[in-house]
Amino acid sequence: MQLNELKDNQGSRHRKMRVGRGIGSGKGKTCGRGGKGQTARTGVAINGFEGGQTPIHRRLPKRGFNNFTRTEYPVVNIGGIQKCIDEGTLDAKKAVTLDALKNCGLLRPNDSAVKLLAKGALKSAIKLEVTLASKSAIAAVEKAGGSVTVQATETVAEK
Repeated sequence: MQLNELKDNQGSRHRKMRVGRGIGSGKGKTCGRGGKGQTARTGVAINGFEGGQTPIHRRLPKRGFNNFTRTEYPVVNIGGIQKCIDEGTLDAKKAVTLDALKNCGLLRPNDSAVKLLAKGALKSAIKLEVTLASKSAIAAVEKAGGSVTVQATETVAEK
């Protein structure tokens, strides 16, 4: 195959519809925009308009609350850590830090914190350094003979 023989796949490109070129074209006169008025003009966006009927976003009740100050932490389970140890991508003899979890693929490269959860089983005695950890995860790691160092403590308001 030569560079001058390259072609697009069949049907991958469509010609732009030419509007306003006579009634024989199928898109003549009003060009498919209907009659006169607001919607025949450019720059119109009537999103959610239902012809004068109360729109669905106003008919349904408001519910819930989004806390904009909440911090979401990426989650790592102890089962995933054990899987990485079994595969050899994580060294159980060294301390398992944020960088080690990134290198083995359990965290994304731009993650700056991690929360340890207790899903799965841990067979190796490891030393973990994480941002947050659940009580059951700490208990599972200590049961396997390891230790967990929690770097940050989350403040919870007392009621």
